[in-house]
Amino acid sequence: MAEAISRIDPGSTVAAGLALEHAIPFAAGHELARQGIGDLTLVGPISDVLFDQLVGAGVASRVRAAWAGNVSAGSGYNFRRAVEGGDLSVENHSNFSVALALQAAALGVPYLPTRSLLGSDIAEEPQFRVTEDPFEGQRIVQVPAIAPDWAFVHVQRAAPTGDAHLWGNTGVTYQAVRAAEHVLVTTEEVVDLDVIKSDPSRTRITREQVDAVVEAPFGAHPSPVAGRYNRDNEYFLAYADATRDADGFDAWADEWVYGVNGREEYREKVERDLSVQEPTTAAEVTYGK
Repeated sequence: MAEAISRIDPGSTVAAGLALEHAIPFAAGHELARQGIGDLTLVGPISDVLFDQLVGAGVASRVRAAWAGNVSAGSGYNFRRAVEGGDLSVENHSNFSVALALQAAALGVPYLPTRSLLGSDIAEEPQFRVTEDPFEGQRIVQVPAIAPDWAFVHVQRAAPTGDAHLWGNTGVTYQAVRAAEHVLVTTEEVVDLDVIKSDPSRTRITREQVDAVVEAPFGAHPSPVAGRYNRDNEYFLAYADATRDADGFDAWADEWVYGVNGREEYREKVERDLSVQEPTTAAEVTYGK
């Protein structure tokens, strides 16, 4: 993980939290904080507390997102303090406009149009342009493309080649992977390539897109990973209580980010059993040749 994260330059745009509340790449984010790679622009729809932690660690200067905070407790206090103190630039989006911005970059076009933003004052944000479509003359909003320097993705399994399987909610993961210049895949387990080849329809993250693969079991905690572990609700509540002021966050980060030597040591600190208690299996898919 340390080697992969060291490739990221200060000032980069990093997309993360792309599967909404599912499979958020916390392990990669914590390594960003440990290495102090700063002046980052963070892009994502709902990152839960990951963006709040990176803001608190002082490595983020700009956020382009639909929401930043704590899904279980409301405010992300680091994010709120930074915005109120004028220390963080924020570009407001809806979840859909983030998706459109990434999809535009993936398609190689400068923008994609939408009407949905006309239902809110987000359309008046300076990054958007309200205009008329050339065919029907109706008002539309042009959403400019966002092409991240890096996309962080956490998956259930990946081969050393970079080919990966992600199931459950995927959000805007695939749009971001295609839009980004570089992709870091963190995975619950590294598997033989034959495992990936056995289900080609699920292989929507492929080797030519991926710059690094890091095996990181428990790498999305406290968010859930479908089929592996559940959301750690207690963590989010405890985090909110601990980070109400800046000193509280510093103490929290000293224990949970800077005070652990990698994800294995981090995992040992989590005493709750978050394993899936009633696993379900999808129906078998048959291929042929």
